[in-house]
Amino acid sequence: KYAHLRLACQTELKPYYMSKLWWCGTTLLGLGEVGNFTAYGFAPIALIAPLGCLSVTGSAFISVLFLKKTMRAADILGGTLTVTGTYLLVTFAPDVPQEITARRVQNYLVSWPFLVYSIIGIIIFCILLYFYKRKAVKHIVVLLMMVALLASLTVITVKAVASMITLSAEGKMQLTYPVFYIMSILMAISCAFQVKFLDQAMHLYEATAVVPLNFVFFTTSAIISGVIFYREFQSTALLSVFMFLFGCLLSFLGVFVIAKNKKEEHLQIPFIDCGHIPGQNLTCKIQPDPHSSRYGTLNNEDNSVK
Repeated sequence: KYAHLRLACQTELKPYYMSKLWWCGTTLLGLGEVGNFTAYGFAPIALIAPLGCLSVTGSAFISVLFLKKTMRAADILGGTLTVTGTYLLVTFAPDVPQEITARRVQNYLVSWPFLVYSIIGIIIFCILLYFYKRKAVKHIVVLLMMVALLASLTVITVKAVASMITLSAEGKMQLTYPVFYIMSILMAISCAFQVKFLDQAMHLYEATAVVPLNFVFFTTSAIISGVIFYREFQSTALLSVFMFLFGCLLSFLGVFVIAKNKKEEHLQIPFIDCGHIPGQNLTCKIQPDPHSSRYGTLNNEDNSVK
């Protein structure tokens, strides 16, 4: 976002993909996802998935520094709730040390709890897909529930693939088992369709509604899938389970508080005032072309345009 704002005020027109700042941001996003992927190989799903609330909180505070957004009391309250919830999550998350080998993944795939869970999930997904395709129901809950069901498969496969790669790097080769490639294919397919439905939700609804709901649905489905497939809360004390769920609740509340009443910015005028872009002192107006990767200018607009 910061790169796009800077490009909008430059006198030399160039596509965003020619910007070093844009590539820097994209690289950071990629490194973050690699770190997130790697984390699944070392920690339970029930711990990694809820920690996504930190990205929402971090984005709110970083936007104050880079995009000059106004710090609201709701942001501070939401950040406090998410940090408190994160502390409880890390403290009371299930600690079940186990090597996720290829043979163990094979046994989990044919276990009756996972088979029952898969059948129920497929039935629910088909019903939602029927309403989405045949009845043209595009409600946000329908879209994000499909995303969550796909996400449950995604986190299962991501953890399996990441764990097998980690063990192989440690000298315990797991990449020769067919289940590794089966899980890799399922991971790619579930990710692709997950992005499709999430993109549809972002297109139809404001991000302030999609982000918190998607976080809640995704986290809930990820925890349930981790409990059923990897049996992460096996032999966990009841008090620890309660405190862990309480930490999830605080994180959910924090995300909703941050997103609440944060309206999307819509331009009411056909130009962007470059004087309000951080790092720029220009006062010219620019007119972005929505069908192009370049930025056009309106330096010599007449009074009617002004």
